[in-house]
This record gives sequence, C-alpha cells and structure tokens, in this order.
Amino acid sequence: MFDIQKIRADFPILSRQINGRPLVYFDNGATSQKPKAVIDEIAEYYNEINANIHRGVHTLSQLATDAYEASREKIRAHINAEFTHEVLFTSGTTFGINLVANGFASILKPGDEILVSALEHHSNIVPWQLLCERTGAILKVIPIDENGELILSEYEKLLSDNTKIVAVNHISNALGTLNPIKALIDKAHEKSAAVLIDGAQATPHLKPDVQELDCDFYVFSGHKICGPTGTGILYGKESWLNKLPPYQGGGEMIREVSFEKTTYADLPHKFEAGTPNIEGGIVLGTAIDYLNAVGFGNIQEQERDLLAYATEKLLEIEGLKIFGPTDLSRKTAVISFNIDGIHPYDIGVILDKMGIAVRTGHHCAQPIMSFFCIPGTVRASFSFYNTREEIDLLVSGVKKAKMMLS
Repeated sequence: MFDIQKIRADFPILSRQINGRPLVYFDNGATSQKPKAVIDEIAEYYNEINANIHRGVHTLSQLATDAYEASREKIRAHINAEFTHEVLFTSGTTFGINLVANGFASILKPGDEILVSALEHHSNIVPWQLLCERTGAILKVIPIDENGELILSEYEKLLSDNTKIVAVNHISNALGTLNPIKALIDKAHEKSAAVLIDGAQATPHLKPDVQELDCDFYVFSGHKICGPTGTGILYGKESWLNKLPPYQGGGEMIREVSFEKTTYADLPHKFEAGTPNIEGGIVLGTAIDYLNAVGFGNIQEQERDLLAYATEKLLEIEGLKIFGPTDLSRKTAVISFNIDGIHPYDIGVILDKMGIAVRTGHHCAQPIMSFFCIPGTVRASFSFYNTREEIDLLVSGVKKAKMMLS
C-alpha cells in the first residue's frame, strides 16, 4: 500500500521550515531528497567498513569491495543489463556522456555525423560539440514542434549512412517531454548508428530495461533517484565498451604497467581509474532498493495524479502558459510555465519567501528557451513524496506573485 504520510516521514528534510513556512520542495528535477535509509547507510559505511576496495587482503577492504560490487549487481538487475561488467560507476550523467564522447574520438573521421535533439540538456550537447571540433565530425539537430516534442519525420530525414551515434534524452529536464526512444533507437540501428540515451530525468520515474530498449549506452545520475551526489551509472553494451579506449589512466584500470607499454584491465575496471566514490556507489544501491520497495507502479500513479492536478489548477490562472506536451501521457511530472509580462526569476524569489522551492531560468537547456523565444521558465518538478496540498500552496503562491508583480 502507498501511504504518503509514511513515505514523507522517510525524508527528514521534508519536516523542516524555510522562511518560517513548511518546506514545499518542487525542485526534484535538479536533485531529489534523500530517505533516512540512504542517509543512515552513508554513516554506517564510514562507521563500519571504510576502506579502499579491490586492493586489500584485509577484512575491511574485502567487506567494502563486496558491498560495492553487490551494489553494481543491484543496478544491473534494476536496468536489466545482460552482464554486471556492463555497468560502470561514474560521478554522474555528465561524466558518462563525456566518457562515451571521448571514446568516439578514436572512431570518427571528418564528415561523420552525430545527431542530438533540440531537447537536450547542455551536458548532452557540449561534449559532442567538443568531439566534432576534435574529429571534423558534423553535429546535426533533431528539431522540435510547438508542443516541445521531437519531429520524427525530420529525424528520419537526418539519419544517413554517415550517422555514427545518436544521443538523445529519455525525458526532457526542461519540459518533461517523454521521448519515443525505442522508435529512435530502432531507426538509428537501421543505419548501424550507435545510440546513447540520457536517462537522468527518466530514472526517477520509471525502470529502464536496456535490453528491451536495445540502446548501446544509457546514462543516469544517482542524486536524482534518492542517492548521493557525485554518483552515476554508465551502461554500455559489452561490445561497445570493449571497442572504446579508456577515458582516464591511473590505478585500478590497468592489467600490467611498464615504461615500455601498459595493458588495460577487463571491464568494468578499464573505465574506473583511481579510488572511486566507494560510499556513494554502495549507497546508490540502497537508493535503488528504496525506490523498488516503494514500487515504480506506485511512483508513477502518484506522480500522474500530481501532474494532472497541478496542470488543471495552474491553467486556471489568467496569463499563465505551460510549455511542453499538452497530452499528459507524453510527459512526466514536470510543469514549466511563465506568466505574461513577469520574469520567471521574480516569481521564483517570491515563492521561496513562502517556503516553496522551484527552479527558474533556462534549466541548462538554452536551445529550448531560444526556440520558444523566452528567457527561461518557472519549473515545478514533482516526486512521489509530494502531495496535492503542496500543489495548492504552489498555486496560491503563484497567484500572490502575479498580484505583486503585475
């Protein structure tokens, strides 16, 4: 059973006050809050088994190694990767994308093409631009329509025998748009192109099945799924990970080192140079356990209700415009909006005074804002621990902001 009050009690920060008001946290697209199980596990690691991993014969090192690798296996099962060594620990989505882009520098030649979409976070734009500068490859962009959705017919036109990799997000961080990534992947594979999916905004809301999707790479961040910051996952098909060169050199990623030649370790260690964020990797598994205990069916049902309720109530405010898909089945629990004649930053400041945390600005997605000819939006992003009562406070706050700023 989904007991919202019991769920909320799991998150200590939700009981605090901001500016004398109960915290209403609607910035989940930036980072999620952490349940006590995750917080406690961080302390337990440092209290009980803190040691470096994969190297020591002593008991603490073995315990830490076992916990770290057990977390890797939890994540493999969660995303349904075929092999545990296809799951690489990273510092986050950005690191994972850069790792793949760096590896493709050894594959691409001048005139090869990379496709991204107009919906991308800067982290899934800039690494590919840098790669094009290094290799002479050409970056092409899948356009969007007025609903903030990809124009699939244009995507098919852009695909060619020169397309070497397609990099798109599963869900837009700025608009909440749910992309039809299975169709995108299948079309790309018809041209023998690899596909990287940025799952940073998707993994809080759904369980990706990487084998069913048949993506070549899938990246996401731990801090958006109730885990610690500085953690993330890069899934890559074994064949692709074996093909790409190491991203960084150092300890752990080697088999043998001499001044004449170095040989590299097998997967996954080939891409995991140096001492990792051990506690973070272990606790990411704890966060996955927590979300699965809540149940992704329950999470989706709660968030669909919040999205529908908030959309209805906000649209009752005169002059308020929501950007992104109008069909709520084609988006997740994100509402990106503006009010005519009022800068989004000013609305955000007033909401903060009322204890309501939203994000304002371009959300690291400036091309989207340029498409709509706006400086940015107010973004309210919901999680399963939010409530309708909190949405009522948001609506009341937006009405107050409009009255004060008009």
